Amino acid sequence: MNNQKIPRINKNRRLGVGFLGAGPVTQAIHLPSLARLGDLFTVSHVMDVNPAVAESVAGRVGARSSSSVEELLADESVEVVAICSPHQFHAEQVIAACRAGKKAVLCEKPFAVSAEEAAKISEVSAEMGVPVIVGAMHTFDPGWLAAEELWGDLPDTAHYIRSSIVLPPNARFEDFATEVITRPSMPKPDYSDPAVVRARFEGMVLGLAIHDLPLVRRFVPRFDDLQVLHAAIAKPFGYSITLRAGGRTIEMLASINRTWKPEWTFEAYGPASAMKVTFSPSYVQAGSAVVEYTTEARKVAAGPFKHNGYEGEWRHIWDVIAGSATAPAAQTLIDDLGFAIKIANAAGEAAIAGLAPALKPEEARA
Repeated sequence: MNNQKIPRINKNRRLGVGFLGAGPVTQAIHLPSLARLGDLFTVSHVMDVNPAVAESVAGRVGARSSSSVEELLADESVEVVAICSPHQFHAEQVIAACRAGKKAVLCEKPFAVSAEEAAKISEVSAEMGVPVIVGAMHTFDPGWLAAEELWGDLPDTAHYIRSSIVLPPNARFEDFATEVITRPSMPKPDYSDPAVVRARFEGMVLGLAIHDLPLVRRFVPRFDDLQVLHAAIAKPFGYSITLRAGGRTIEMLASINRTWKPEWTFEAYGPASAMKVTFSPSYVQAGSAVVEYTTEARKVAAGPFKHNGYEGEWRHIWDVIAGSATAPAAQTLIDDLGFAIKIANAAGEAAIAGLAPALKPEEARA
């Protein structure tokens, strides 16, 4: 969130990275990405509340391990903090990392769970001069960056936007690259309970849909008129949400099921052009997204490129610290989060309204 272009590193040495949380995201996503960027970064410290997990994961990369946030932040070899802990701890840990005077913070999405937390992060980031980058990997994907170069006036003219995600459970991908698996068993949710429905939409939007919501926001800079037209849960895990915002219709679909063929696409349609971006599934280190841009007169394709958005976000962190790039504007990150929270809340209420005939009146109002 710091927009100052100030060189802060010797470009001939590697930056030490410390991880708060050593779960599947650290193991299956960030460690492989950093292994390909060994000339820029080295993992120096891994912290997890489970000391055995921290020690095992740290041993893979020759790093120090601990089970204390304070110990990691006091480690002078840690110059960049990567926050991969559960959502509810993100804001507190981002603020602590900024106050510890680190060179940058990478926080997995969402970087906060309320507007108040986001504003506080922005304030502390600016005060300490520590840039905060949110791990929205699709925004750093070379395929998406190519789409930005191709799309012309589509962000101004698009009338329909769709994010479609069809994936098997994360375990299918996690288990290939995850050494320590601590996956708790989850009880079957009771979708007749309005509180469960609200919590489910919050989890699905802030945990899955949020990957593409910063992309949607490029086409919907204003969302004060946001209205969810339809919302439903797709069992066993997924959602169908249709909304209007900024004069555009937005459709968000997700199904996590026993599929053999994953597919993740983002599409935008205008009166004279259309764009489709196809991303690799989460946890898959398989190159960048591919973009297709079409008009009546031509069709242009770009990608795949050599690296993906996971590696792209780390390259961007290096550039920000080196002073050759700027971190995303604080207000952009705050608005992206506000957009996600507003959708999650409105979708939960719309889904409950759809269940209302099956609920007692007092349950529907709860």
